[in-house]
Amino acid sequence: MSFVRRLDWFFKLRWRTYAVAIALMTTVSLLATIPPKLIGNTIDHIRSGSLVASDLYATVGWLGGLAILLYVLVYFWITTLFGNSVLLEKVLRGKLLAHLTKMSPSFFQRNSTGQLMALATNDILAIGNTSGYGVMTLVNTLVGASVVIVMMVSFISFKLMLAALVPLPFLAVVISKLGNKVRGRFMEAQAAFGRMNDHALESISGIRVVRAYVQEENDLAAFDRITSQVRDKNRRVSLLNALFQPLISIIVGLSFSIGIGYGAYLVYEHQITIGKLISFNIYLGMLIWPMISFGEFINVLQRGSASAERLDEALQQQADVTDASDPVPVEVPEIIEMRRLSFTYPSAAQASLSDVSFKLERGETLGIVGKTGGGKSTLLKQLLRQYPLEQGKLLVSGVPIENIALERVKSWVAYVPQEHLLLSKSIRDNIALGKPDATDEEIARAVEMASFTQDIEQMSEGLGTIVGENGVMLSGGQKQRLAIARALLIDSEMLLLDDSLSAVDARTESRIIHNIRKERSGKTTFITTHRLSAVSHANWILVLDQGRVIEEGTHEQLILRGGWYKEQWDRQQMEASLEEAL
Repeated sequence: MSFVRRLDWFFKLRWRTYAVAIALMTTVSLLATIPPKLIGNTIDHIRSGSLVASDLYATVGWLGGLAILLYVLVYFWITTLFGNSVLLEKVLRGKLLAHLTKMSPSFFQRNSTGQLMALATNDILAIGNTSGYGVMTLVNTLVGASVVIVMMVSFISFKLMLAALVPLPFLAVVISKLGNKVRGRFMEAQAAFGRMNDHALESISGIRVVRAYVQEENDLAAFDRITSQVRDKNRRVSLLNALFQPLISIIVGLSFSIGIGYGAYLVYEHQITIGKLISFNIYLGMLIWPMISFGEFINVLQRGSASAERLDEALQQQADVTDASDPVPVEVPEIIEMRRLSFTYPSAAQASLSDVSFKLERGETLGIVGKTGGGKSTLLKQLLRQYPLEQGKLLVSGVPIENIALERVKSWVAYVPQEHLLLSKSIRDNIALGKPDATDEEIARAVEMASFTQDIEQMSEGLGTIVGENGVMLSGGQKQRLAIARALLIDSEMLLLDDSLSAVDARTESRIIHNIRKERSGKTTFITTHRLSAVSHANWILVLDQGRVIEEGTHEQLILRGGWYKEQWDRQQMEASLEEAL
């Protein structure tokens, strides 16, 4: 079975506990066949008038003892078996999250957040259910049915057993066909569930925009259409599931009818006793659960197989950027050099960077400016190793960056993106994200460098203030400065500021830049910005337009050149003068 093949690593790891659980289940099935035999013998003794009080007391004692023993054994196999199920869910969620942390942005373009959430919730639950409840139903079907049938043949009548079980082959055929249909419909239902998650996430995260444009009703209507699709697809699954129980009931009813009718005939013909007929019908009743288990097993297996297939497809996707087979050790980035690098996003038709070159020594600052969409952020992402690069186009200390271990490159970089991700925790926890063991003095220093101290002092709980989901309690400028403090705390070799000062005023920006220059002496800094005053101190400045370098040089050289940079500088200086005058 595909389900077993995909999870054979787990079954091999936990085979001892599965063996114990199956052994206990088998023992329970064997012991459960004793009471019907005792009851049948007692009835025959009553009918023949040979029952004595001591035999009755002994029978009742055996039944009571067996009930207690079965209770204990059932408790242990349930905790053992379903403990494996919970453990598998935990392991799979860990594997999925670990896999997601290694994936590059292109993976998340192919797989939406809603689909990934469906994998982590519904699909993993279905897999865990199959590894626990599915194994239970399988063992009950095979062992339970086999033991009961052997008892029927050994102690009752082979002919009666054979007649009563005639309908069972039809049950197997029909359930098999239904199971295949359940699998396909369940896959469709899970996909619809993922789309519903996507819409819910977008609506919640963008609720302020939805309200601002008075689109609440339209959004609710769109969500209603999606949830209706989820309902309809799950209803189609439920309709098939609903056929299992009536089908089993019909087969059980036919078996009981044959058992009572043909059994009564055998009693009349003196081929079996009345006690044996009663025992047979109890055994036949004991076959109801194995037959139900078979239907449940097919149903659970199909769901589990579909979910395992979806999860396996996600886990099989490999990151676009991988470690070199024999990485070159580089201690610190003494020189960072880009040689005519060009880059195109996987889903784009046009290059985002074309023939970009620069050389930066350790301790220097590179400013990157230009029009919106010019490729500024894309250039920084090359240093983050988020996408595959052309061989030998980006070098660190003379070594192509693709030949350096990924963990080493990541350890050099502190990145402040345009869109800041803040956790729904305290300000202190958010700042200490990259260095959880940071001291209060280190955090206070990073906060001061980011010019965030006064804002925190005005908050009633200071560093303990909870910022809310994605920093909803903070302003745009406060979010930026918190993110900058987070990056400055780890004191990395390379600091990447991706338009991270756009929401602060000119004076605050000046203080932050001054602090960075002072405290990060000897460390490399990259700054992309629209406000040219943020890079006027840089050792070298690149002006990008549609991914190409149209101007480069120091601030003074670019001013003298009289191009785009000079025009933007004059305009921004004029705007700053007007703001001060007002």
